[in-house]
This record gives sequence, C-alpha cells and structure tokens, in this order.
Amino acid sequence: MKASPRRRAHRVVAVVAAIAAASLALSGCLYAMIPEEAVSTSSPAPDTAGVPEELLPYYEQELDWTACDEGLDCTTVTAPLDWADPSKGELELSVIRSRAAGGDPIGSLITNPGGPGVSGVGLIRDSLTFAVGEPLREQFDVIGFDPRGVGESTAVTCFDDADMDAYLYEIPENERGTDAWSDELLERHAAFAEACDANSDGILPYITTTNSARDIDLLRAVLGDSALNYLGYSYGTFLGATYAELYPDKVGRLVLDGAVDPAISGVEMNVTQGIGFESALRAYMADCLESSECPFRGSVDDAMADLGALLASVDRDPLPAADGRELGADSLLTAIVAALYSQESWEYLTLALDGALQGDPETAFLLADFYNNRENGSYVGNQTEAFRAYNCMDYPVDATEADIAAAKEHLAAEAPTVAPYWFGPDSCEVWPYPPTGERGEITAEGAAPIVVVGTTNDPATPYEWSVALAEQLSSGVLITRQGEGHTGYNKGSDCVDDAVERYLLDGTVPEDGLTCG
Repeated sequence: MKASPRRRAHRVVAVVAAIAAASLALSGCLYAMIPEEAVSTSSPAPDTAGVPEELLPYYEQELDWTACDEGLDCTTVTAPLDWADPSKGELELSVIRSRAAGGDPIGSLITNPGGPGVSGVGLIRDSLTFAVGEPLREQFDVIGFDPRGVGESTAVTCFDDADMDAYLYEIPENERGTDAWSDELLERHAAFAEACDANSDGILPYITTTNSARDIDLLRAVLGDSALNYLGYSYGTFLGATYAELYPDKVGRLVLDGAVDPAISGVEMNVTQGIGFESALRAYMADCLESSECPFRGSVDDAMADLGALLASVDRDPLPAADGRELGADSLLTAIVAALYSQESWEYLTLALDGALQGDPETAFLLADFYNNRENGSYVGNQTEAFRAYNCMDYPVDATEADIAAAKEHLAAEAPTVAPYWFGPDSCEVWPYPPTGERGEITAEGAAPIVVVGTTNDPATPYEWSVALAEQLSSGVLITRQGEGHTGYNKGSDCVDDAVERYLLDGTVPEDGLTCG
C-alpha cells in the first residue's frame, strides 16, 4: 500500500535532517557534555614562529573561550579583511571547539564541511558524531569555524526571506532556453548580486579561498599548533589543498575527502557534476525498481525516461503547493539532487517522486528546502549567498559560447535526464567584482603526506576529481571507497575509517591506492 501524501510528508520531516546534503550540514547526536572542571577552556600559547611583523597582532591573539551549547566552547578570532594589505580593515571568524574526550589532546583538528558556504560551527555544534569519528573526538580538540563570509563570522548578506524565495523558487515567465528566458534569469542574478554588494559592508572582493586558507593558518597558530591537522570535505578539500600550496612547511596531517579538482574550469566542473548526478540517479533507479513501492516500472532506461517525462511535465505545468509556491522542474531537480548525496536518502526520494507523479509537491519541496537551508519559510544561515560569493571570486568567467555549446552537447549525451535543466546563464557574469582566483594544478611541493579520499559514485565530487588531486599533490595518497554517496570517511566503511584515523592519530600513512568496499 502506498503512503498517503500526508504520511509521506510526515516521514520526510522526521528524517530530513539525516539526509547528507552537499553541505554536509546534517543533524546528529550532540557530543556528550564534558564536565567543566575536567578540562581547562584555555589554549596553548600562539605559534608565531616566522610571522611577519605586520601580522603579529593577529597571530599573537589569545583566545577567550566561553562555554556554549552542551560541552562545547566558542570564541572569535580577528583576521585581516585583505591578507595582501592588512591596513584595509578586519573581520571576525566564529570558532567552536569540542574538547578531547580523553582530557589530554594531542592537538587540534580543524574541520571544514564544504559548500563553499556551509557553517563549520554548525557542523560541530549539531552534527559532531557525523563529522568526526569517536577515536578522533577522544584525542583531538575538534575545531569548527565559519569561514569568512559565512554564518556567524563576518557574513555575506543579500536577500530577505521573501526575496530569497522568489530568487530560488519562482517559475520564470519565459520559455526555457529562449533568449528572453536567459535575460530574465540574468536580471534575477543581477538583482541578487546588487543586494549582496549593498548589504555586505564591502567584504565581497575578499571572500576568496586564498584568503580563507590564510585564515586557517591564523587559526592553527592561535590554537597553539605548529602544524595543521585538518579534515576537509567536498569544497573543504580545495580549501585544504590551497592551504598546503601556501604553507607546505606547516602541513601536519591533512585528509581531503570528496575532492575538488583545482585545475578544471567552472564549465568543466558543471558538466562533470551533471554526469555524476545522472550516474547516481541511475543507481537509485536500479535500487528503486526492486521495491514494490517504486512508482516506476520496467528497465532502468524505461524509468529514467519516465522521470524525464515527469520533469518535462512540471516544467510545462508546475504543481501548486499549500504555501503558494509552485514546483517546477528546477525545484524538482533540486529535490532529486539533495537526496542523491546519501544512499540512505533514496527511500525519501521515492516518496517525493511518487508524490509529484500524483500531483502532490509537498515532499519534493521538503527536500529542496533542506538543500537550500530553508526551514518553516525562513533561511537558516547564508549558504546560498556565500556559495555565490566564493565561486564568483574563485572561478574566472572565461568560457566562450563555443565552450558552453560543446559542454551542453557533452552533457546531453552523457546525462540526458538532468541535462535540460542543468545549464542556465552564468550568474557570475553579473557579479560586481572581477574574479581573482586562477585555476591550476596544486602540487604543494615539500608538504608532508596528504591523504585524499574518493568515492567511486560520488555525484557531487566525482571520483575522477579525487584521483586527479591525489596525482597533482607531490605527496598525495589516494584511498578509494567503492560505493554510493558523497564523501567516504565516517560513512560505514571500517576500512576507510581505520585508515583515516590511524593517519590522523599517529601519522601512519595509508598505502597509496588503498581500495575499500
């Protein structure tokens, strides 16, 4: 018997916080409280060795930790707005700490959940056990931080909730693929960019991965560590690799899980991700068809064709929701993407697609809202704003019309289900500041071994990117997790977990090419 729409919505609400979205901003069990009298809230003396005189005021900061939430400590760190010219001003970085459960930490482990734009403070505060396994929590002070422009740090600010709803969910007036449609979307992107510039107090030109990597070195130093121990997921791998390139002599033990290839262009990234999600969608369909609750029938190809017809149908005739929004193809694809980040979410994708086939968009909207950090009509954090700010400053807008046409043709051949809804006008064309990032290989010559983890059918950061980064890094070591979903550590593979934890805890470097089922 199929679940009713009301039951479907109830079931998804109950589990939606457990869905592994791109952000990795998942809920999980809060870390057990450590008695305040057991561990000091102080930090070791800052590491200022070799720091230029003009940066000493930042590197000499002594942290003032205060208890926050259950068993956690919080503080803020002041960083230069522009590391190339510290006279331009300052910004604040929000930092959270889960003290080593064993009471005698071997050092700090700085984490980043990706995005760009996901709150690292939120990851540790709400999802500590998801982010970091128990052996690491036992021996490290686990550190989360909101990168510049993100969350509780000095943040990019753009739209209010109503304007963000219109920006993310409103159905375009013009037909998809026409010049009028492209112009309409570019106008929306321009309005968003103008609001970001007007409301962000001049920080937009300095929201870059290079500046954020320099912030990490500041955090390392004020935490009292002479070398960086780091666990970065997804975009956090690009951030960690950038750090290694800037500070190879400060690399301690770095794990980069679900890697981004720093050498590819924005257009190449877009196409590869589209193919990755198509591959994950086909894996989902194969699994779905084995269930009596699957709303599709026939072969995987038959089911994918039917899903393509559903996307085309809601693109022509969007489905109205109770809150007044309409579910079109873009929002339905967002819901699909959200669920494909974790194999554990596939059953909820089935509920969403079954609902949409019956004219009920509520479950699909729950998934799309989760992806967009929307809760009860309000947006939690500023993930969309920060994502756009980082990408527009990091990626040069240099694709020609011929490049884009070739990319669309390639995507249509390799990912025919998602391709019609994957490409739109480049929002960074109307960003108010020119990009300062350059795409290229990262080698980090002279760095200690850096472990890269790749999952074979990862849709968001396809496996080939992890292979590429491990090959580029002069000291790269690759671990392969065979499976579905985004990232590999703490996802149920004892083989991966043991290798990562031995490396981080005692420096045992895994065998390069280790493959885990």
